[in-house]
Amino acid sequence: MTVTPHRDVEFIDLPGRSAGDPLRAVPAASSLRITRLHRTSDRRAHRHPRSEEVIYVRSGTGAVYIDGTFHPVGPGDTVHVPQGAAHATIPEPGVDMELVCFFPHADLRENIEETDTDVMKEFEHE
Repeated sequence: MTVTPHRDVEFIDLPGRSAGDPLRAVPAASSLRITRLHRTSDRRAHRHPRSEEVIYVRSGTGAVYIDGTFHPVGPGDTVHVPQGAAHATIPEPGVDMELVCFFPHADLRENIEETDTDVMKEFEHE
């Protein structure tokens, strides 16, 4: 068993978000990310070609984009993203969000593809 305190999670910057891997040092069959989102003018969708994703909204409010549709989300909500679906989460203006993202795939680096879909542009036309 391994316990990783939140304060020990190292975050890296990704397009439109920062993410930390609390299971980085654990040989696990699944992966987990803690993702911090800030409202930006440029937010692109991404997809996971090898697995679904389950997102738990820890804090903040906003919308989840999944394959062209926006869904409002807030603290305590759980989102299921089907395998291969283009998706992104957008915080409301002035709101930061923190998400816990679970993947039944051991190496997220092999399971993520950034897309050219400008989610902010689509969100503004909703």
